[in-house]
This record gives sequence, structure tokens and C-alpha cells, in this order.
Amino acid sequence: MPSVYAERLEALRHVMQEQGVDACIVPTSDPHLSEYLPDRWQAREWLTGFTGSAGTLVVCLDEAALWTDSRYWEQAEAELQDTGVNLMRAGQDNVPSPSAWVAGRLSEEASVAIDGQVLSVQSWRQWQEACRGAGLRLQTDTDLPGRIWPDRPGLPAGTIMAHVPPWAGRSRQENLQAVREAMERHGADWHLVSALDDIAWLFNLRGNDIPYNPVFLAHALIGRDTATLFVDSSKLPASLADELTAQGVTLKPYEDINSALARLADDQRLLIDPARVTVSLFNAAAYARPIEALNPAHLLKARKNAAELENVRRTMEHDGAALCEFFAWFENALGHETITELTIDQRITEARARRPGFVSPSFSTIAAWQANGAMPHYHATEAAHAVIEGDGLLLIDSGGQYLGGTTDITRVIPVGRISTEEKRDYTAVLKGMIALSLAVFPAGLPAYALDALARGPVWAQGADYGHGTGHGVGYFMNVHEGPQSISWRATTNPHATLAAGMITSNEPGLYRPGRWGIRIENLVLATPHSSTEFGEFLAFETLTLCPIDTRCIDLSMLTAEERRWLDDYHAQVRRRLSPLVEGRALEWLRRRTEAISGS
Repeated sequence: MPSVYAERLEALRHVMQEQGVDACIVPTSDPHLSEYLPDRWQAREWLTGFTGSAGTLVVCLDEAALWTDSRYWEQAEAELQDTGVNLMRAGQDNVPSPSAWVAGRLSEEASVAIDGQVLSVQSWRQWQEACRGAGLRLQTDTDLPGRIWPDRPGLPAGTIMAHVPPWAGRSRQENLQAVREAMERHGADWHLVSALDDIAWLFNLRGNDIPYNPVFLAHALIGRDTATLFVDSSKLPASLADELTAQGVTLKPYEDINSALARLADDQRLLIDPARVTVSLFNAAAYARPIEALNPAHLLKARKNAAELENVRRTMEHDGAALCEFFAWFENALGHETITELTIDQRITEARARRPGFVSPSFSTIAAWQANGAMPHYHATEAAHAVIEGDGLLLIDSGGQYLGGTTDITRVIPVGRISTEEKRDYTAVLKGMIALSLAVFPAGLPAYALDALARGPVWAQGADYGHGTGHGVGYFMNVHEGPQSISWRATTNPHATLAAGMITSNEPGLYRPGRWGIRIENLVLATPHSSTEFGEFLAFETLTLCPIDTRCIDLSMLTAEERRWLDDYHAQVRRRLSPLVEGRALEWLRRRTEAISGS
């Protein structure tokens, strides 16, 4: 009996035949090109059952395939069983791109359909080129999955609040002025912003339309002396709507953005970011003269100012204190209470919720026992989760959204006895994390150039990991933020350079499928280091404050410098967290920050 997903694919193929479409492309995307999507735009998941946050589905009349990266290969293999969808391991040798696969399967004059409402201008051009080269026709004016989705969710109806001092480090007027100065440098009359985190930052607003990401559905059209926010105004308290209006921000319905763009005259210049604006909106502004560049807000918000960074440091202290309470409970309860991966998620969130300024988790907690840890984005469910018992490694990747910052931390802890091989893997990952923590580098360095520092000790073990080493992190904003990315796979992004004020994760890993996974993650801040005749140099300040479990370390593998770094880090953690914890949590903190130099 075919699965519900196989039936949905057949229904999609029926509509494709009616419309004369030979291949339907379903990206993981929404009209704002977000990483994490509202339910309304989870078409790829609805069609396949694959729940990962990244993937592209291609449905032909006789075959379907889904591309996703190594973070999700094991998960996708399990979730795609009996769906009729083949897994394509993106990034693996001899695996073609979706466009190359389609071009190799279809004959000339065949039709390829992608919904232009969820396709970036940048991706549209790549598909255009691929289709043109293969003699295929590309259409972007129809949403085929939407035609067979009878119970499709509506738009999210969250709420919007102002982000105010002392948490907001810049005023709304300052943000708008900085963007307008960038517009002037580009010679633009107007600037279209659709990226939700850029909009939230620009207007000092936060929302809850998307779980874990404090953003809201909106578009913005910025003029040289005007600003229009296209948003469902019912999400705004009346007082906040009045405040925005008084500050020169015009509020218009969310769905009016297309007509507003269509009214732009042919002598007006519109600044757009082709990676962050959909082809549907691009076509709506058909009369305006496009100027293409990175969203100014994307760079401005990535460089946190002094006020924001002081808030982040205080937030890290409270987040670390919450984790001390959690780990003290965990070690005391182990062997006396039934603890599951779901219990860990619940307990960590409860500990954070007791801390000032906490709003929500910053992503779905990854609590992964033993072999589950080998799946970098594993997610326990009520239907499938592990009990923490026996011997092995427990990986916990979690984070919080606070009014004063966003946290993201991964720790691996031993349960029972662990093997020599597990210790060797753990220590290799730790050495990589320390190497990146100690880096000194030229300002403006492409972030990917640092990747080998963290991977080197892992490579020395004859191993590697499929994800990047570091991603940018927002300020009470999305936990994944650009433009910087410490990953050799990100070398094509010309804007992925490091600058003072950027917060980035430092998270090398090592995963052995079916056995265990290891990842150690701190957030680091790029700060000025020195100025010489060779230029300006930066270094990293470690922001995250939580002990790194020394019971997993093969001390013989650490150099004197690495031991010194770890002891200095633990001394700082102990000094800054001790005033915020007491009782069992304080005892745990002192025990887990003991120096290893004499060991």
C-alpha cells in the first residue's frame, strides 16, 4: 500500500500533466527566502515527510529525488523510505546538482516549473542558465504543490513587540539612516528588503511568526526619506503602531508589496539583493531600474556595537549559569531517574527560563545519545527517542533567545565508561576548537580561510565533518546569520569576511555513523588584536561560558599551549559564573573547572 507521501507525489504528477510540466522543483523556501519556514511554506516536507531544514525536491513524471547535505543524510534515508523519493547526497562525489540532474533527464522543449514566489533572483538565474543550456523551458508563475494541498496552513498570526533600550543598542532612526547612507552610495532611490531578520533589525522590532526566530512576516520599501512596512498591522499593539507612524514609518498590508513595486517609475533606481529577493517581487518591480548589491542591513547588523556586546556578555553569564544548574541536576539524577533525550530538552529549557531576559530556545535542542549523536541535526521525538543509560557519549546542542542576545552551545559529556577511541576523537575536536579560538588573522580575511585551523587535528585522525565550522549569530535574532561562514564550502561568497564585532560559532565535530558523534561549540567575537606595518589584525574573544568536560580528554594529545588555554578558559568560567549559582550547581561548576595542568 503506498504511503501518504507517495500518494501526494502522484497527485502532484497529475497536476503537472494537466499543466504540461515535466519537472517540478520544490525548494525549502518561503517568500522571504528564510532558513526556517512557517508551516504554510513547508511544501517539500508535506510532499515527502523529510523534516530537515535544508533540501531541494525534484519531481519528474517518472521519478523523484531529494538533495540534502551531509547533516541530514541518515535522517533523510530513514524518513524517505517508502515515499518514492530517492535521496541525493549533495556534496558527495558524482552526485549531480538538481539542475544538472534535470537537464540530463528531460528532452529539449520540456517544461520545468518552480514557484517564483519562493525562488531567489540568484537561484532563478542559475536555473535559467541550466535550462537554456539544455533547451528546456523554465516557468516561475505557478505554485503546483499549492494546487493539491487541501489543508494548507494559513499565514502565521504571531505578535510583534519593540526591542527597546537597554537591550536595543541602536535606535530605529539610526538604523534607517545607516541604510539610507548605503543607498546613497549605491545611487538608489528605493531599497526593497524581504529578509525577515534584516527587517526586524532595521525597525527594532521582534516577533514570533517562526519558531525560535524572533522575526515576523513583512516586507519593507525604504526611500530616501520614507519607509513603508508591509505587515499585518493586527500583530502590532496600537501604541507601537502609533510610535512607528510618528517616526515616519508607514504601515501597509502585507500583501500590498507587489502593487507598491509595480508603481515604481522607470526613472527610479531600486536596490535589491538578488540572494534575498524573490523573482516574483523582482518581476513586480518591472519598471524600476535595478541596482544589485548585498542588503546594507545584512552587514550592519552583523557587526555588533559596544552596547550590544556588553549585553551579550551578561547574557552569556546567565546562560552559562542555567547550564550549570542543568548539568548539576543531570549528574545527580543519572542512575536514579529515567532520563531521556526529551527530558534533557525540557530540563535545559526550564533552567534557561529561570534566567532574566529569556524569551525562548534559539533552535530545537539536539540531545543525542550514542549513535544518535552521529546525525549532526538529530531531533528526538515522542515516537523515537533514546533513554540515557549504559556507557557512551551524550551530545547536547542548545541555545536561548534572550532580550540581550542569542546563545548557541554544544557540549559532549561521558556517561559511564568511555573508550580510548572516543577520547581520541573528542580530544581531536577539542584541539581544533582551541586552534580556532587562538587564531590571529588579518581584518577582512575571508572567513573560510580559517576553516583548516579547526579541521587540522580532525584531519590528522583521518576524519572530517560535513558541516561548516562556524556561522554568524544574531543579536536576539536568528541563530544562523550571515555574511560570515567559516567553511571551505562557502568560498564563493565574496561578502563572507570577518570584521570586528561579528559573533561566530566555533564548532568542529567528528561523527562515526552508528557509533557516536562529537561536537564542541563556543561562540566567539572578532576583536581588534594589533596594528602593524602589515595592517590591522583581529583575534577571537570567547563569549560562551560553560565548562568543557575534561573527563573525555586524552591529556597526552594536548600541547602545553592547549592545556594553558583550557585552564585559562575554565578559570574565567568559574570566576564569572560563581556569583550566579549556588548549592549543587556551584559545586558542579567548581568540580568541572579544575585545572588540568598538573595532570
